[in-house]
Amino acid sequence: MQTFWRYVRFQLMMFTFGIVGPIFLILYFATQPDPSMKWAYWVGLFITAADVLIALALTDGTRTDDPPVDMRIALAFANRRQRVDE
Repeated sequence: MQTFWRYVRFQLMMFTFGIVGPIFLILYFATQPDPSMKWAYWVGLFITAADVLIALALTDGTRTDDPPVDMRIALAFANRRQRVDE
């Protein structure tokens, strides 16, 4: 549950800083069907999707249950050195 709330906080932060995407989507759906506004739909969709993916990446990057990457690399080198020495 802690990970979920961390994701919610990141998502709220992303929508605060990246509000342009939802604004473009609202602009597209609020106007009458106009072929010249098709760009607002695609740009808004792309920015909103990027906001969600960035929030997911930030949430994944702040996991605390995994050992640090450099620690895993150091342990892998130590294990390889032990196998070579034997």
